[in-house]
Amino acid sequence: MQHLKDSKQDKNKPKVSILKAFKTIIWPKRKLVFIGLILIVLSRLSSLAIPWKSQVLLDEIVPNKDYNQLYNLLIFIVLAILVQAVTSFLLTRILSVQAQYLISELRAQVQKKVLSLPISFFDNTKSGALVSRIMNDVEGVRNLIGTGLVQLVGGTITAVISMVLLIRISASMTFFVLLPVAVFGVVALKAFKYIRPIFRNRGVINAEVNGRLIETLSGVRVIKAFNAEAQENEVFEKGVDKLFQNVKKSLTATALMTSSSAFLLGIASTGIMGIGGYKIMTGELSTGDFLSFTLLLGFMIAPIVQMSNIGSQLTEALAGLDRTEELMNMAAEEDDENRTIVLENVKGEIVFDDVSFAYEEGKEVINNISFSVPSGSVTALVGSSGSGKSTIAGLSATFLNPKSGKITVDHQDMAKVKLSSYRKHLGVVLQDEFLFEGTIRENILFPRPNATEHELQNAVKAAYVNEFTDRFENGLDTLIGERGVKLSGGQRQRLAIARAILADPKIIILDEATSSLDTESESLIQKSLSELVKDRTTIVIAHRLSTIKQADQILVIEAGSIAERGTHDELIALQGRYFDLFTYQSKI
Repeated sequence: MQHLKDSKQDKNKPKVSILKAFKTIIWPKRKLVFIGLILIVLSRLSSLAIPWKSQVLLDEIVPNKDYNQLYNLLIFIVLAILVQAVTSFLLTRILSVQAQYLISELRAQVQKKVLSLPISFFDNTKSGALVSRIMNDVEGVRNLIGTGLVQLVGGTITAVISMVLLIRISASMTFFVLLPVAVFGVVALKAFKYIRPIFRNRGVINAEVNGRLIETLSGVRVIKAFNAEAQENEVFEKGVDKLFQNVKKSLTATALMTSSSAFLLGIASTGIMGIGGYKIMTGELSTGDFLSFTLLLGFMIAPIVQMSNIGSQLTEALAGLDRTEELMNMAAEEDDENRTIVLENVKGEIVFDDVSFAYEEGKEVINNISFSVPSGSVTALVGSSGSGKSTIAGLSATFLNPKSGKITVDHQDMAKVKLSSYRKHLGVVLQDEFLFEGTIRENILFPRPNATEHELQNAVKAAYVNEFTDRFENGLDTLIGERGVKLSGGQRQRLAIARAILADPKIIILDEATSSLDTESESLIQKSLSELVKDRTTIVIAHRLSTIKQADQILVIEAGSIAERGTHDELIALQGRYFDLFTYQSKI
C-alpha cells in the first residue's frame, strides 16, 4: 500500500489549495458558473423581499389602511417567491447536474491514469483501494461546483446585502451582532485546519476497508473452506471501527463549531432584543423597523451558521482532491522520455544480455542472465518453483524492467521502445488466467472486438473450445460468471488460449499454460499450441516437461541463473538437472 499512503513528513499536509481548485475545476466551467452566480443573486435578492417589505407593511400600509398599496405589495411578494422558486430549480438543474458530469469526467480521467501506471504499482496496491480512489475521492467535487458553491456564494451575498440593510435600520445594533460573528469566524478557521487532515485520512481508511472487503468477497470459497468467517468478520470490524473513530473526530469538530455559533449568535440575538426593545420605548425605532431588523438578522446569521456545514463540505472535497492529485501525478509507463522507438514490422527476436532483476533491493531474483530467442522459435524455461522463470516471462512481456543489463527485440533496446507498439504484437497466457464476467464469446473477442465470426470460429476450433461449448445450451453465448467461475480449470485455460490465438501476435508468452489441464485437455491443448506457436517467437514456462520436448531450446533456471541449455535430447544426454527433473516426472 506504499503508493497509497502518505509519507510521515507530509501525511497531513494539504496539497490542493482553494486557488488551485478554482483554476483547475471551476474556471474551465466559468460560463456555467457565471450563469449560476447570476441565478444565486436573483434567488437571494428575491428571498429578501419579505423582510425588506415587512417594515413598509407595519409602518405605512397598515396605519394608513392603504388597500391599493397592500395589493401591490402582495403581488410583489408573490413575484419574488416565484423568482426564488424558478432560480432554485435552475440552479439545481445547471450546477448540480454539471457537478455530477464533472465527477464522471474526473472518474474517467483517474481510471485512465491508473491503467497507464506500471505493473509494479498494481503489485503493491490493493484493487479495492484503487476502486475507492476512482469512485469516492472525486465525489466531493460536487461541493466545489454544486451545493457548496451555491451555499457559500449565495450565503455571502445574502449576508452582505442583509448587513447593509441592517446598518440602514440601526448601525449600533448591527455592530453589536458583528462582534460574536467575528469570534465565530476565528473558531471556524481553526477548526477547518484541524478537520482537513481527518478527511484525508478517512480516504485512506476507506480505501483499505473497501480493499479488504473486495478481497473477502473474491476469496469467499477459501474463507468457507477453512471455516475462517469469524476471523474475516473480526478484520472487517476493526477496519469499520477505525473508520468510525475518524468520522467521530470530524463530527466532534463540526459539532463544536455549530454549538459555538449557536451560542454566540444566541447571545447576539438576546442583546438585540434588549437594545431593540429599549430603542422602541425611546422612540428611536419603530415596530416595523424592529420586525424588519429581526427578519433580516436571520438572513445574515443563517449563512454564517451554515458555514460549518459548507466548510466541512469544501474541506472534504479538497481532501479528496489531494488524494486524486497524488495519483494523477504518478509517472505513467509511457511517460518515460527515453521510450521513443516505435516498432512497426516485428519479427520477434528477443535477446537477454547480462540481465539482472530484483523485486527488493539486495535480493536479486535474476542474476546476469544472457540468452537469445530467435524469431519464430520456441524457448522453454524449466526449473523448480521460485527459480526465476516467471520473472523472465515478466521481463519479456515488459511487465517488469531489468535492474541491469539489456533486453532487445529485433535489435532494439526494449528500454527505449514505446510499450504500446511492442505489446500490440504480444500475446500472453498467464498461469492464473483472468476471465471477465460475461459470455465465452466476449472473453475470446477481448483482444479484437471487431474480429469476424470466421476468425472467432477459427480460434475456437484451434483451442478446442468448441469441444465443451457445443454441449452448452447457449454455446459461445454462455455466461461464465465472475472470473469464469462456472467453467472448469481446463475450460478456462482453453478459453484463454483461444483469446491469444485470436489476437494473432508475433510473440507468445505461455506461463504454465497447461498447468490446470487434465490429461485429456492437455492432449487437446498441445495440438492447439503447436498451431499457435507456428512462425511465432514463443517463450514457454512449464512444470510438465513432457509438453516441451519439441522446443528449439530449453533453459534450465536455478536460483536466478541458467544452469543448463540445449534441446530435450541434448539435455537428456547431459544427465544433469534437466535429466533428473524429467526422469522424476516420468515415474510419477
